[in-house]
Amino acid sequence: MIKLSELKQNDTVVTKKNHPCGNNRWKIVSTGVDFKLCCTKCAHTVIMPAETLRKSIKSVESSGSDSEA
Repeated sequence: MIKLSELKQNDTVVTKKNHPCGNNRWKIVSTGVDFKLCCTKCAHTVIMPAETLRKSIKSVESSGSDSEA
């Protein structure tokens, strides 16, 4: 099960269903009660409630930039 508290800004999530553009990868723009996601193919932005996002995530790809300034 995906823990939403582990999701960070700039992580990429893979969803179960495709976006109409044919892509299923989304970059996390902001986190909180609602998550703001941006499609990595067409740059469409959506705001999704946390519980809805948790149900639609297939996998998480970390951004790789774990360094803190």
